[in-house]
Amino acid sequence: MKLIRSIEELRAQLRGQNRTAFVPTMGNLHEGHLSLIRLARQHGDPVVTSIFVNPLQFGPGEDFERYPRTLEADLEKLQKENVYVVFAPTERDLYPQAQEYRVQPPGGLGDMLEGEFRPGFFQGVCTVVMKLLLCAQPRVTVFGKKDYQQLMIVREMCKQFAMPTDVIAGETIRDIDGLALSSRNRFLTPEQRVEAPTLHRLLHSVREDILSGRQDIQRIERRVFSTLVDRGWKPDYISVRKQADLRFPTEPDVVEQKLVVLAAARLGSTRLIDNIEI
Repeated sequence: MKLIRSIEELRAQLRGQNRTAFVPTMGNLHEGHLSLIRLARQHGDPVVTSIFVNPLQFGPGEDFERYPRTLEADLEKLQKENVYVVFAPTERDLYPQAQEYRVQPPGGLGDMLEGEFRPGFFQGVCTVVMKLLLCAQPRVTVFGKKDYQQLMIVREMCKQFAMPTDVIAGETIRDIDGLALSSRNRFLTPEQRVEAPTLHRLLHSVREDILSGRQDIQRIERRVFSTLVDRGWKPDYISVRKQADLRFPTEPDVVEQKLVVLAAARLGSTRLIDNIEI
């Protein structure tokens, strides 16, 4: 495994490779990240991973400074996964000058849900992903379904720019109690960690309600929102959307459509997101 910092060295190392599989991360790796690396290996070779905490996707007052940076431990895990190259640029390496050119996702998909509550987030994500893909020039890249909206936006970005990179979706990896694995879980207090799986349980209850034939989606969403508030959470949204474009489902026959229920809520100082496909 080779650790590379500069764009020029990365390109030199990968020159001539036409089946590269790429997994971009912000580090503090857990089993969810490692599952994406194993999935990448099924679709390409060699496997390349990036570790970079991207300042462009953090808004004012968000947790950029305290986001966990654990490079040494991350490298040990990646070594065991036989990753070929780890691209871990510094901010100066990736942004040697102010990144004035940005990739702006369209309104609609980019402004709803996470885009509404984190203005500028998807612009930062698209910009860094575009730059990383241009650096690594992979045949495939893998993103997790836990960040469902991000996955859709990156996939559409690659499609519209005719980039020669296929976007592969990896399933959400959960702890035994259902909590979706996330680097931010480490910020939960012991008491909050016990409470945190409630989000997944409530999303699962939404799924069961809809599969049982209930079509009063807004009432179901309000129930979950109120339940979270009553339990001390600060939810941003609980929303049932169509898998195809994240727009609201149409009535009647809601249950016949492929749906996804998405949620974002703060428990203490930690903001958790999750989703379940229906």
